[in-house]
Amino acid sequence: MSAVRIGNASGFYGDRFAAMQEMLTGGELDYLTGDYLAELTMLILGRDRLKDSTLGYAKTFLRQMETNLGTAMDRGVKIVSNAGGVNPAGLAEALTRLAGELGLSPSIAYVDGDDLTASAADLGLGTPLTANAYLGGFGIAAALQAGADIVVTGRVTDASLAVGPAIAHFGWEPDHLDQIAGAMVAGHIIECGTQATGGNYAFFTEIADLRHPGFPIAEVEADGSSVITKHAGTGGAVTVGTVTAQLLYEVGGPRYLGPDATTRLDTIELEDLGDDRVRVTGVRGEAPPDTLKVSLNHLAGFRNEITMILTGLDIEAKAELVRTQFESELHHAPADLTWTLTRLDHTDAPTQQQASAVLQCVAKDTDPKVVGRQFSSAAVELALASYPGFTMTAPPGPGSPFAVFEPGYVPAHSVPHRVHLADGTTLDIDASPVATSAPAADTFSPDEPADPARWGLTRRAPLGDIAGARSGDKGGSANVGVWVRNPDHFEWLVATLTSDRFTALIPEAAELTVHRHVFPNLLAINFVIEGILGRGVADNVRFDPQAKGLGEWLRSRHIDIPIEFGELT
Repeated sequence: MSAVRIGNASGFYGDRFAAMQEMLTGGELDYLTGDYLAELTMLILGRDRLKDSTLGYAKTFLRQMETNLGTAMDRGVKIVSNAGGVNPAGLAEALTRLAGELGLSPSIAYVDGDDLTASAADLGLGTPLTANAYLGGFGIAAALQAGADIVVTGRVTDASLAVGPAIAHFGWEPDHLDQIAGAMVAGHIIECGTQATGGNYAFFTEIADLRHPGFPIAEVEADGSSVITKHAGTGGAVTVGTVTAQLLYEVGGPRYLGPDATTRLDTIELEDLGDDRVRVTGVRGEAPPDTLKVSLNHLAGFRNEITMILTGLDIEAKAELVRTQFESELHHAPADLTWTLTRLDHTDAPTQQQASAVLQCVAKDTDPKVVGRQFSSAAVELALASYPGFTMTAPPGPGSPFAVFEPGYVPAHSVPHRVHLADGTTLDIDASPVATSAPAADTFSPDEPADPARWGLTRRAPLGDIAGARSGDKGGSANVGVWVRNPDHFEWLVATLTSDRFTALIPEAAELTVHRHVFPNLLAINFVIEGILGRGVADNVRFDPQAKGLGEWLRSRHIDIPIEFGELT
């Protein structure tokens, strides 16, 4: 059976609006997927639903379909998206109305069962604002096999958007674990859109044209192998490097858990075929866990912030003065008050901006009045009474609610997985566990790394001279994947970049638990830092709340690189 071509046109809620049209008109596709959900997005959509029970889905997707539904049907491209958010039924209904207004009659199905909010307490998950289990691809597959032209879902895993079409195309059963794992890898590579085609890529200066990178396509074969590519004539690039970077994005150890299979990331093999084509083979799968992860968002209180500009001399003293003044003026101290002084200033600066630092104060409390307008107004009242050059970046404003994310886990059999077809039929997807043999041992154990001294003389240089990196958030934790492009440099990387060296280079991680995982096939090491993002992006006040730049900070740190590796930049 021929390969199935699965494209992706969205990596997050807010991605390039024109991408759907570009993908539908740029070349041949069988399926077009769109990933709109993230942990923070579920919170946003959950709040939308609180205001209006008919909302809770990604409205952008509906607007995209208004101009692209006819094109998709003309070209025979089926659409699969998790844009349903916390209300996939509502999105399916809105799509049906839209199709009628356009004079079209696609078969629209939706997948639900993931929303556990109503039963969260009974499942031991508390009383969250949103509680959504991560479903797999078999519901999507069932909808497609039943003739659906469009399938919208709630919270499925990002990779499931590609796994479902592959299952439908090849007829895989739950025990086809290697094939499903291969499709999971393909789905993971394309799920973040242009991150697979040069976006956010460590070696971006080597890509000839990154002005408007094309979105990725996975050509999945019957054995689960795939080729990652993009439409001809589009910007960006698909290389072993761009694919490796995305493979390391937001992952942990060698076992990548999913509801349909456990994928062995340490078995992946990549081959550059040229012409923006990278082959992915060798992927092995094991049985999925008997639990499903649940995305939980809890309303945690209210927050407000003020940001002040400090210019010129005596920056530290100016910050201390305004901090002391401000706190003494607060009638009720917030439960949590965090000050951050960011020294962006330069001595004898040629511009005022280069002579300035930023002082931020973030307040949190369960009482909205404590962090409301009276909080920010207290700063404004200091305008003529504080440090010389007092400047704020915004006028006073009210506080806003914030939530915290945490993962939960429930037995897979306790989560309904339902498919609702256009004719009103409802299909229940079986979540029975898959029997399999005992898991194989990891392919690499870095218990006794080589001595870095064996490489002789070194030069002091940024780690990024020799290594790429990609980082991201997972709730309150973050990961940093680091890889080299020359196999001769990999043993040195493993020997040199230990957990202790990593925390020395990233002092923010020094007091936290850091896990180190080695992926020889990718010439990579992945670090997972527990708790560096606090209680998730919606709660933490870190300079980079989603750790997107953490890998680039690591690459900028200086380290001893063997002279024998030569000048690499």
